[in-house]
Amino acid sequence: MSLNERLTQLPLSVDGYRLERLEQAVATGFTRVTTTVVLHGNGQEGRGEDVTYTAADHDHFPDSLPLAGSGSTAELSQRLEGRDLFAAAPEQEASRDYRRWAFESAALDLALRQSGQSLAEALGREAQPVRFVASTRADIEGWIAADPSLEFKLDPDQSWDDDLMSRLAATDRVRVLDLKAYYRGTVVDMEPDPRFYRTIAERFPDVVIEDPWLDEACLEALSGARDRLSFDAPVHSLADMDALAVEPRWLNVKPSRFGTTARLLECIEACEARGIRMYGGGQFELGRGRNHIQTLGSVFYPHAANDVAPSEYNVGEPRPGLPKSPLPAATTAGLG
Repeated sequence: MSLNERLTQLPLSVDGYRLERLEQAVATGFTRVTTTVVLHGNGQEGRGEDVTYTAADHDHFPDSLPLAGSGSTAELSQRLEGRDLFAAAPEQEASRDYRRWAFESAALDLALRQSGQSLAEALGREAQPVRFVASTRADIEGWIAADPSLEFKLDPDQSWDDDLMSRLAATDRVRVLDLKAYYRGTVVDMEPDPRFYRTIAERFPDVVIEDPWLDEACLEALSGARDRLSFDAPVHSLADMDALAVEPRWLNVKPSRFGTTARLLECIEACEARGIRMYGGGQFELGRGRNHIQTLGSVFYPHAANDVAPSEYNVGEPRPGLPKSPLPAATTAGLG
């Protein structure tokens, strides 16, 4: 039985749902907003988080969808099919998948709780402690001082000079470098630069290189690092992964990008069959969605450099007392 069959055939009873809006000020002039979908039925609740980045897109969230009924998680997914979950077109098209995943993950969480199973139990797998890295800027000295064992996923940019790269490489704590070549109109856009790509590949010879651009010049610059290339932003389905100009050897799995449980599991199963190594990724979740990505990491890729650090790492300065890697295995009922 496939992963998809095991989970989408779980029985599910839904009486209704409610919404919980979460907000957190993270920088001057910027407030992170997410919305939690809370499905309830048979005395249990399942939660899923919409991580859409544009705050205004969380206004007028649909609160009266006809989701009540008994059946399976697959049947609830089918009831969502073809519905526009936005009152107006979202600023980013990817947000449609983020919102769909909020409902799909809430349904899966509820179904698991109603059956009294953890994700691992439902799949016949063993949950394991999940290794995580911290996603931050290049100033990692304070974090290392607080926790010398901490590992990192960093976003290089053109301000990185030889001295900075030498210092970062010398720490031997950097595991993933995200080139963010597929973002458009955001504060993290990064213009592809073959010379910079070549330097990154040479100065960090063992680091996974995420989301490089794939034109001829960039591919040539990364010719010696092809087995370290990973992708994230352009992959919302197995078809997207298969359409890449290269066969990836790594994939950053962010469940919200896939929209549906079926598409997520189809891609995970294909990666396992093809020997494509996976690691988990987050999207600044404020609520239960963070637990969900940690649970998926615990079940599917526990030993990878998972960008699923506890939410405490997203706020405040480096400090002692933060949770350390690895996190405990996800063994409780539900999705986390």
